[in-house]
Amino acid sequence: MTRQQQFIRILVLVLLIGGLIWFSRSYLNLSPTDIKDWILSFGMWAPILYILLYTIRPLIFFPASVLSITGGLAFGACLGTLYTVIGATLGAVVAFLVAQKLGNGLIKKKEQAGKIHQIQQQLEKNGFIYVLIFRLLPIFNFDLISYAAGLSKVRLLSFFLATLIGIIPGTFAYNFLGSSIVSKDPQLIIGAIIVFLVLTIVPWYIQKRWKAKKDLG
Repeated sequence: MTRQQQFIRILVLVLLIGGLIWFSRSYLNLSPTDIKDWILSFGMWAPILYILLYTIRPLIFFPASVLSITGGLAFGACLGTLYTVIGATLGAVVAFLVAQKLGNGLIKKKEQAGKIHQIQQQLEKNGFIYVLIFRLLPIFNFDLISYAAGLSKVRLLSFFLATLIGIIPGTFAYNFLGSSIVSKDPQLIIGAIIVFLVLTIVPWYIQKRWKAKKDLG
């Protein structure tokens, strides 16, 4: 592949991603309540539809947090968490495979030239740990981690297991928050907000401390 062909391929990819983001922001700006009502209108098929929506979500760059809250609104904290974990994990795998497919040629070229970056070697050996930490401490965008892992040397099985385990706490927090809104119980809503804040602030605090130690070291 010539440099001109590579440039065109990258340009098309950037335009496609930009177009999808614009479409998502312009025409898919829906509230969790709107999505909940639409999903539940499918009756017994609602859980399957919800999982399918979450699976394809990374391809249209729809906010994961909105769908997670929708899961709590529609199915409650427990079932909402279950369905969201399944859908989010499948969606992450889809993003991983798409990135792996698109970046396969570039990675092979680097391997043949003997210029594999050190971080790729580390990801190949410790991919599970790295992905698990990024999922437990959501300091980076969810989809960004999936696409980056697909472009690196993380094994699919390691990525799948780390994602499945790592997203459970945060997923429960979002679904618990969504389900508490439906209940209209003030105590439950306050409890959900506290759980949500703890699972949001603690990762941020840990990330700040880690960054400070890194700067000092």
